[in-house]
Amino acid sequence: MTELELKYGCNPNQKPARIFMRDGSELPVTVLNGKPGYINFLDALNSWQLVKELKEATGLPAAASFKHVSPAGAAVGKPLTAVDRQVYFVEPDADLSPIACAYIRARGTDRMSSYGDWAALSDVCDAATAAYLKGEVSDGIIAPGYTPEALEILKSKKKGNYNIVQIDPDYTCPQQEYKDVFGVTFQQGHNDYKIGPDLLTNIVTVNKTLPESAVTDMIVSLITLKYTQSNSVCYVKDGMTIGGGAGQQSRIHCTRLAGNKADIWWLRQHPKVLALPFPADVRRPDRDNAIDAFIADGLTAQEKAEWIARLEGVTLGSDAFFPFGDNVERAQQSGVKYIAQPGGSIRDDQVIQTADKFGMVMAFTGVRLFHH
Repeated sequence: MTELELKYGCNPNQKPARIFMRDGSELPVTVLNGKPGYINFLDALNSWQLVKELKEATGLPAAASFKHVSPAGAAVGKPLTAVDRQVYFVEPDADLSPIACAYIRARGTDRMSSYGDWAALSDVCDAATAAYLKGEVSDGIIAPGYTPEALEILKSKKKGNYNIVQIDPDYTCPQQEYKDVFGVTFQQGHNDYKIGPDLLTNIVTVNKTLPESAVTDMIVSLITLKYTQSNSVCYVKDGMTIGGGAGQQSRIHCTRLAGNKADIWWLRQHPKVLALPFPADVRRPDRDNAIDAFIADGLTAQEKAEWIARLEGVTLGSDAFFPFGDNVERAQQSGVKYIAQPGGSIRDDQVIQTADKFGMVMAFTGVRLFHH
């Protein structure tokens, strides 16, 4: 198929709408079910790039949960703990594949924002992933393939209208990309910068002890930021994002927004939250709403502060330099120990001094990752 007609563009009044290849070649995507729209495909193509790069960089299966062309969450496929299973509504004895774990963790970053998400998988979607996704409110999924059982499960979602897209995993895009805005065509080179451990060698703080786990978390944060609307900041722990701040005009607002989300992710693991009684027939979105309300009003300020103070070993990535040390001050309040950012501010010395005050490890990557 060389082109695919869409119902409409970003909004119902924006017609006609389609996706196609400028050179007339075949589209690298196939719609297996449903009728994805304009925004669905923006989410699909951005999220696929993220999970593909994440797997290439870490060697682990990767998944993302996208909303409005930014990741609500991203993660690699590490096993779930007993607490993870409870927090993410997974049966204690459920048999989970690595790719299923990756998506469950990605969805678990910010479950409120992931409501109605677009899911992306680096690996073939199996029955375990599809079974979990069936219980979530989601608009669609992109993956390099689907097992017959997984496809059958997913086709039963949304009264048979769930959007299922398969992408050619070997597809590579042209080096030049184009975008029309108000009748004017923009051209730029595709952002094919490879993010890996060699980007993290310029450690500028007194503390230079960077464990392998933190290296992985820095890579997860930076690749996630590469596909997040700028300005953006991303908190990561144990191979999964735990808070993202996207599309803010001020970097400190990114850091605060992402930090607040990281705090809520952690507060969902508070003993009082875990003890909340839910009847078996209460749907996951209703549980999420109830938990969010309980965190806001059911925990005292002291209980929240004491629990958040226990969060540690968090990594923070930023898509551009920190202009002031206030970003570091806010980050440490959410357990940040490791920071990856480009550097290049006229106040780098102040930012480094602030990180040193808290014994942090900060790497200057020298690479800006703006995405618009």
